[in-house]
Amino acid sequence: MDDRGIAKVPFDVATYVRNMQGGRCFICALVAGEPEAFHEVVYEDDDHIAFLNRYPTLEGYVLVCPKRHLEDVIRDFSEEAYLALQALVRQIGVGLQAVLPVERIYVLSLGSLQGNAHVHWHVAPLPPDVPYAQQQYHALMGENGVIDQSPAAKAELARRLREELQN
Repeated sequence: MDDRGIAKVPFDVATYVRNMQGGRCFICALVAGEPEAFHEVVYEDDDHIAFLNRYPTLEGYVLVCPKRHLEDVIRDFSEEAYLALQALVRQIGVGLQAVLPVERIYVLSLGSLQGNAHVHWHVAPLPPDVPYAQQQYHALMGENGVIDQSPAAKAELARRLREELQN
């Protein structure tokens, strides 16, 4: 449990790194509909997909991606495509603020050509009243544990967010 009573469980970072460096692109697998790549999708159109992070450090943590496997966060996008994806990142953030209590929305692109190469943006809602020492990088690091959230709770959060995004 963290200071706010949120149940967290340890996260096996070493196994995660091995899987990300040695396996199929999990975003491409999700887009292809492979069952082992299941994530709770909150938004999808012809070019983009957004889904709840399988290993959330914050409730409502969403990944926003182009469906096409792109690896460079700047060079692989036309200006129009980049701005369209950023508009979706903003839309997801606004939706999160509508369905969860949020002090701040963290937005960043992570990944590497060595693992998690498919471009994606992290949209992570920091709840109110998190002590400052547990915000920012600390709040995003799996090494500090991930939220122990049931599949039913994830599905309900995804449903609420999808509903909000349709408005």
